[in-house]
Amino acid sequence: MKKLKIAQVAPLWFAVPPKKYGGTERIVSFLTEGFHEKGHDVTLFASGDSKTKAKLVPFVKKGLMEMGMQWGHYWWNLLHYSDVFQKANQFDIIHCHWEMMGTYFQRFVKTPVIHTLHNTPTDKNPFWKVYDYFKNDANLAYISKSEKNKAKVKVKNSFVVYNGMDMDPFYFNPTPKDYFVWVARVSPEKGIETAIKIAKKAGVKLLMAGQIQPQREKYFKEKIKPHLNKNIRFLGELTLKELVDLYAGAKALLYPIDWEEPFGLVMTEAMACGTPVIAYNRGSVPEIVIHGKTGFVVKDVREAIAAVKKIDQIKREDCRERVLKNYTKEIMVNNYEKLYYKLLANKK
Repeated sequence: MKKLKIAQVAPLWFAVPPKKYGGTERIVSFLTEGFHEKGHDVTLFASGDSKTKAKLVPFVKKGLMEMGMQWGHYWWNLLHYSDVFQKANQFDIIHCHWEMMGTYFQRFVKTPVIHTLHNTPTDKNPFWKVYDYFKNDANLAYISKSEKNKAKVKVKNSFVVYNGMDMDPFYFNPTPKDYFVWVARVSPEKGIETAIKIAKKAGVKLLMAGQIQPQREKYFKEKIKPHLNKNIRFLGELTLKELVDLYAGAKALLYPIDWEEPFGLVMTEAMACGTPVIAYNRGSVPEIVIHGKTGFVVKDVREAIAAVKKIDQIKREDCRERVLKNYTKEIMVNNYEKLYYKLLANKK
């Protein structure tokens, strides 16, 4: 197969890879470096503080969040995407990673475009009207079967490619310590309040880590901080090494989400260390967690507490094996590579 000229287009919110938080940016980095290692000619369109062995085309000096902008400030990203598509004839394929932004430009170019839907809009979100407008000519990659099946608009050319992760930093630990863990950005839908309730009622220690974005500072102060004590601790946003150590030492990840999570990298990251997952049956959870083998898929606090009590029944080796066979960055790169060639063949 011929080597391809690939444009990877990241949103400008954070650097690629992210310094701390940023699941989408981490996936973009894995794809960029993975395709570069396979010999493809890759150009990463991202913020100027991004790092890559491929070509970097920066549109702003640093991530928009570091510049003080908040979610919803789309203007820089629109300019960013318009710049990419003006260069479309330089590439065999353009891969967009910020939901529907690239669809606005795709009809102006002949180069095949693939859009990965990293965050599913809610049913009431007006973005679905954009997908409906482009449903017959957009190429859309979902990151789980659940995300695809529950999508409000059925896009004709749609595919499922699971997220992958870099296994190197995530070491296996067969002997955890005496705490449970919750990891995510601080927001109600990520289940942080419920995780605290489960830990308190089960009588176990809970360590929590994640980013508090400006719009969630009041929520954290009012809803989370009053519950903190020596057994319920919030560690803030951690470095990768600190995060891996946290996962590896935990008896399980508590993930009682309150939304249809499209994928949930924290689940695969935990399992990569051998740490099982106790999560609510929402979104991709039953696809990623094998109930009774790599954790427990539960429906409420009562079932979660029962799962906490029997977590030692899970073999930590099975958790890591699950990730190695399904969710590595190498598997993800290979699956996207097959998809690229398929789209190019369809073009002919």
